[in-house]
Amino acid sequence: MSALIVRAPLGWARAGSVLHDAQVVREGDAIAAVEEGASPLEDVEVVDVDGFLMPAAADRHVHIGLADPGAVLLRGVTAVRDLAWPADRIFALADASETSSFTGPLIRAAGPMLAAPGGYPSHATWAPPGTARELAGPQDAADAVAELAALGATAIKVSLDAEAGPTPTDAELAAVCVAAAAAGIPVTAHAQGAGQVERALGAGVGELAHTPWTETMSDDVIRAAVTAGMRLVSTLDIQSFGLDTPALRVALDNLRRFHAAGGEVRYGTDLGNGPIPPGIHTRELLLLAEAGLELDAILTALVRAPLEPGAPADLIVLDGDPREGLKAFDALVLVVRAGRVAFRR
Repeated sequence: MSALIVRAPLGWARAGSVLHDAQVVREGDAIAAVEEGASPLEDVEVVDVDGFLMPAAADRHVHIGLADPGAVLLRGVTAVRDLAWPADRIFALADASETSSFTGPLIRAAGPMLAAPGGYPSHATWAPPGTARELAGPQDAADAVAELAALGATAIKVSLDAEAGPTPTDAELAAVCVAAAAAGIPVTAHAQGAGQVERALGAGVGELAHTPWTETMSDDVIRAAVTAGMRLVSTLDIQSFGLDTPALRVALDNLRRFHAAGGEVRYGTDLGNGPIPPGIHTRELLLLAEAGLELDAILTALVRAPLEPGAPADLIVLDGDPREGLKAFDALVLVVRAGRVAFRR
């Protein structure tokens, strides 16, 4: 693949770094240079775009089997993390997403969610058979992590949904976290119901796959989560679908206080599980702003990686300037994934 230069009047590389006359040089599927006001190199293809250049988005919570991967990519999301789907389907799709012929985002996957027998999502209407991997004791929990790691899982998801059925025991949850840590794989939890966030925190779970929406996190729990380095995946609009709901109010309050305490927030939508649109979901960003995140924090939560040498050559160009309003994300003029132009208006 020959070199490519993408240029735009304005850009954003990372928090605190706004670029004027931005120029990104791509070699292969990675960024070679990020410059301001540089002259284009000779014999290099140049894509000049009038807009706001920035890294492409990553959605850290999707169910891609319930979505259109092509539509996800065309709306600026070049990487996704699938957080519960049958192993025999999702890992093959993740492998396919590594190829240049795949018309969708790069897919990283957790595989099935680890659950108690009969627990969520064993009987969820959205989940095909195999979406839950039911555990039969601590050793089986450790074995399940090893099985998923061998298949290429990049995260382990555990179901702590006490409102939908039984949940793994404390011993099983601890075994999952110990085995995942030994394999170098993070654990994310669907925590729903009284005491489930505390259980996740106590066991060493590193991430909540949703901002908690059924229970208000106490200030002590938030401080402990931030101290432990736990992060939250936003998934705010999945609690409201454009409306103002009690669940959304709880989630916003939790996320607002978590962020104010210094906690790490990542953008995720739960795409596929309800009428969330594919690609960058502007309402999710607007809700992050309502939760108190400033623009740099919102963009940091959204993007796959900063614009810097060695980072993936995944770029988007917006028709407007997001510093003047997040509605700029409604109109994209360019999407580049792995160094290839996937969409240009």
